[in-house]
Amino acid sequence: MRIHPTTRFATAGLAVSAAALLAACGSMSGPAGMAFSQAGLPASIQVPAGNRVALETVGKGEILYECRDKAGMPGQVEWTFVGPEARLMDRAGKQVGRYYGPPATWESSDGSKLTATQLAVAPSGPTSLPYQLVKANPAMGTGAMTGVTYIQRVALQGGVAPTTMACTASGKGQRVTVPYQADYIFWKAA
Repeated sequence: MRIHPTTRFATAGLAVSAAALLAACGSMSGPAGMAFSQAGLPASIQVPAGNRVALETVGKGEILYECRDKAGMPGQVEWTFVGPEARLMDRAGKQVGRYYGPPATWESSDGSKLTATQLAVAPSGPTSLPYQLVKANPAMGTGAMTGVTYIQRVALQGGVAPTTMACTASGKGQRVTVPYQADYIFWKAA
């Protein structure tokens, strides 16, 4: 059987394309192509069965706090969470979106975005924000955020209210930003 020369090039091109596609998919799942695992996470923030990881991102940015009256405690003040501002990068370090608020909004570089409803939090460490599981609201626009069902916040570093700077009655209204980093894992129905 004789293979036509253009068929050889087409077959070789398909093989190269398939290899590139597999490599790209592997780079989205984590180090050395390993898929994200919920093992070791608190049960309260684990995503229910019937969902699969669609995108893994690393959020790097800041959390804004403001010195405000403590809810239901007249005469007392505390640092109050105002909102985040972070870049979302894929596992290769390329910016693929951003996370900001209020309201908490995850926006892809393709313009699609969504908000979510918090379902659960769990402690992650004394100097880091808590783990978090949110249920995604329907996405606005078409793109990477379309069809997202849940978002997990894991692998946290920093972001808690300041401890080195006092929030006092005379300092009400004062704002401070705190650096943080977290992985945001986006899930879609399987």
